[in-house]
Amino acid sequence: MEEKILDILESICGVDEVKEDKDLDLFDSGLLDSLATIELLIALEEKLGVKIEPTEVQREDINTPNKIIEYVSLR
Repeated sequence: MEEKILDILESICGVDEVKEDKDLDLFDSGLLDSLATIELLIALEEKLGVKIEPTEVQREDINTPNKIIEYVSLR
């Protein structure tokens, strides 16, 4: 599942840096914004069957690849 999440992030962010540095802050680095976050949530649902409502996730819950992997694995 981790590799699929990283592939989704790479596709949305447009850089492979998300795979190299899993503690990279995606918002501070400008790789994720509100629109890209919605794209991420949609992709996670479509590709992994994990439905996450935008209102139930906080930015600090998903601001790094590692946090996204952890958040999704707990669902």
